[in-house]
Amino acid sequence: MTGHPGGDRPERRMWCDVCGTPPRRSRWSSRTGRATALLALALLLAGGAATGCGGRATTHHKPGTTHEQASGKVGTLLTADDGAGHRLREVPAEGAPEVRLAARPDSEDGWNLQLTVVNFTFTPDSTGGAALPGAGHAHLELDGRKLARLYGPWFHLPAAQVPAGGTHTLTVRLYADDHTAWAVAGKPVEATLELAEGSAQSTHAHSPAAPSPTPPEAAQADRTVTITVRDGKVSPAPGRVEVTRGERVALRVTSDRADTLHVHGIDKELALPAGQEATLILTADRTGLFEVETHESNLVLTQLVVR
Repeated sequence: MTGHPGGDRPERRMWCDVCGTPPRRSRWSSRTGRATALLALALLLAGGAATGCGGRATTHHKPGTTHEQASGKVGTLLTADDGAGHRLREVPAEGAPEVRLAARPDSEDGWNLQLTVVNFTFTPDSTGGAALPGAGHAHLELDGRKLARLYGPWFHLPAAQVPAGGTHTLTVRLYADDHTAWAVAGKPVEATLELAEGSAQSTHAHSPAAPSPTPPEAAQADRTVTITVRDGKVSPAPGRVEVTRGERVALRVTSDRADTLHVHGIDKELALPAGQEATLILTADRTGLFEVETHESNLVLTQLVVR
């Protein structure tokens, strides 16, 4: 046993007296070092994935948005609400979302409503996420009663949804993805419109006791699906309806309680008055599986399979 050749001090490791080379490090030591490094790297990556950007967890983060935006830190959340339990989210007047509402009689039935928005984008794919600036959806109310949630600028209001007699007030209000209402100076961002009796043609009976003949628009559809909801049960039992792309489908629904019909994926909604039949006409313009359900009672009514 000797020190390192030519060295001034003894070497801790043992050198070979024959060939003058140091011995190899043990395999156990090398493998242990590599395993320790890999474990540290895995823990670091796992910690980053759990906390998201900025070290805090997020539930909604679109590319190009900041962490504060993704965390819903937009504007000021007020204690006041919109009258239906949705808190107001106040933002400065400059650059705030704006909305206008117009209605024109439909040639067949009811009215076609148009929303004109400024500094605002409809984001149906983000509903339920955090509040992002100038994004979200809208609520449509008739005389203070919610009719539908809107994900776009157009909505068809059947005459059957409007009580007979007098003048009625339509209100459209803008909401963030987290269902808070956008507000300026403590007031919701909204628009109102007076809907006068006789300003649209009606092809539906308004009396709940009257029979429900097939609406003219349903007769023009390629396929009609008739559904009844009573005591929380759907009749006929929910199944799948095969539809060819491009077909017009009429959904005729009668519910024993007020509710809202929603076609997922196609993003069509229709208010369901208690005890009255309501008809939603849609064009199956895309392929896929689309669920038809109710918002309040959370019932699946049917599934449209578009091929």
